[in-house]
Amino acid sequence: MHHPWHALRALHDWTLTIAPLPAGTRGLTHWPSLTITLRPGLTQAQRRSVLAHELVHVERGPFPPGWEWQEEQRVRVLAARRLIPLDRLIDAVRWTEDPAEMADELWVDEAVLRDRLDHLQPWEMDAIVAAID
Repeated sequence: MHHPWHALRALHDWTLTIAPLPAGTRGLTHWPSLTITLRPGLTQAQRRSVLAHELVHVERGPFPPGWEWQEEQRVRVLAARRLIPLDRLIDAVRWTEDPAEMADELWVDEAVLRDRLDHLQPWEMDAIVAAID
């Protein structure tokens, strides 16, 4: 299982802060100060999900102006794949069809679960179908 907190510890130059952010923003990567900021009041699953997302931004590096939407979509998919390995997703799908229960079981927020399910590779979908038949 991917542990964003372990990955953060490996980034010796980066700092994590908890601070208010603009409405609708749960996390932010600030390159000039090498700081990741998380919004206060997030649940444990939300903190894990948002931190994993911001860490993908850190790994991918700054991107050219005008590419914000494309970069955000790619980061969302990569973070979801890291946080929800296929074997764990299959176990969760066998257990429940309820998205809230599934997200809770996978220790992610529902947005990450949606990103993972919306971007399954064909072979992953085949594996899920085979496992639940």
